[in-house]
Amino acid sequence: MKYLVSCLLGMIICQFSFAQSKDSVAVVRAVESFRKALIDADKTTLDLLLSNKLSYGHSGGKIDTKTSLEDALTSGVSDFITIEITDQTVQIIGKNAIVRHKLFATINDNAKPGEVKLSVLLVWQKNGHQWKLIARQAVKNL
Repeated sequence: MKYLVSCLLGMIICQFSFAQSKDSVAVVRAVESFRKALIDADKTTLDLLLSNKLSYGHSGGKIDTKTSLEDALTSGVSDFITIEITDQTVQIIGKNAIVRHKLFATINDNAKPGEVKLSVLLVWQKNGHQWKLIARQAVKNL
């Protein structure tokens, strides 16, 4: 009987771990799709990835909505040339995911070249089988 209980418990733990790792992989893919969409100013992909309730905090204090972020990217007000992400961690909590990473980007905002080094917090929420970005906050790295 002990053996049977141990086996069942082990199977449950393995299944839970597999589900979490499957979600983690999906979130990492969503983050990568988001990174590419920022560089390409790809409104179609952004529409798929961003929640309609998005709160997108910039390191300077500005807060964007889904619409204002998409408008800034497609108009060139905010223009990412390259984005490199390092030190990424993903924590799955139920239907939510907390992602932290370092971001280094070359930008050309309003045709003014520059670079940014940020620490970023992303909050994703699973909606059916799709992960949607619901919040982002960045702070400048000193």
